Amino acid sequence: MAPAASPRTIASLTTTVPSEDEAQALARGLVEARLAACVQVEPGLQSHYRWEGQVQAAAEVRLTVKTLPQARAAVENFVARYHPYELPQLLWQTLEASPAYADWVHEQVDPSISGSGAEAPPPV
Repeated sequence: MAPAASPRTIASLTTTVPSEDEAQALARGLVEARLAACVQVEPGLQSHYRWEGQVQAAAEVRLTVKTLPQARAAVENFVARYHPYELPQLLWQTLEASPAYADWVHEQVDPSISGSGAEAPPPV
């Protein structure tokens, strides 16, 4: 059995989308659904990757989602439903935050949604 998470523990998800409009919609949807306390949107990335046997390059926008570890399933369900990519990058990190920031994240993420995989409203 895994040890209980510290009250200072938060989770961070990094993903990318092809446009700033899609990033803003996904970010707003996650925050409005109370699945994330904060989503940072960083435009201006250039990604190089292999897809369907071809080397590709594309402009992308990075989203960094701050949430709770127990909200992971619900966040992944939301992203799977609304993400524009067939195979989105979902990179999770567990982080130790300052007490004040961790408290704020805990206040913003709805515990009744966390981990439940509940339906969330679509991004605006």
